[in-house]
Amino acid sequence: MKKIWILALMVVTAKISIAQYKPADKGSTLQFTIKNLGFDVNGTFAGVKGMINFDNQYPAGSSFDVTIDANTINTGNSLRDSHLRGDSYFDVKNYPVIRFVSAKIAPSTKSGVFIVSGKLTIKNTSRDISFPFTAAPSNSDYIFKGSFKINRKDFDVGGTSTISNELEVYLNVLAKKV
Repeated sequence: MKKIWILALMVVTAKISIAQYKPADKGSTLQFTIKNLGFDVNGTFAGVKGMINFDNQYPAGSSFDVTIDANTINTGNSLRDSHLRGDSYFDVKNYPVIRFVSAKIAPSTKSGVFIVSGKLTIKNTSRDISFPFTAAPSNSDYIFKGSFKINRKDFDVGGTSTISNELEVYLNVLAKKV
């Protein structure tokens, strides 16, 4: 019985000792690529905020709750960006943030790679997503890198148009220890 209590105490202590990080907008890049008329269009978002609890030795106790400012969309074309901020695309007036909340983090079969699963919410529509990422220590901070593909129509972003339904998102997030 004593061994069970010691094991339980170790598990509770491990959960409590997970370090907290805040994503830093400066030093982070959030990019996407989508095809328009068959050509790649690249863009970025900024305004990353949230809380990351992470321990690479205990990924099951780790978590992400991160948002980006939808109004910061930038494709290098101000007319297109204004259109993307409008009602038929991101509707930033009514839905100012895009949010990801993890449900599970686990190591993958590749060394140094983790798999995160959770809910991505765009325009008040949530979908389950899962993708691999790496977590590289940088002094007392971390740099998280990953990418995933989504279907824009799953989130009611844009109607019928010349752009592809599928887009790829690339994350390179600097997280500062709190």
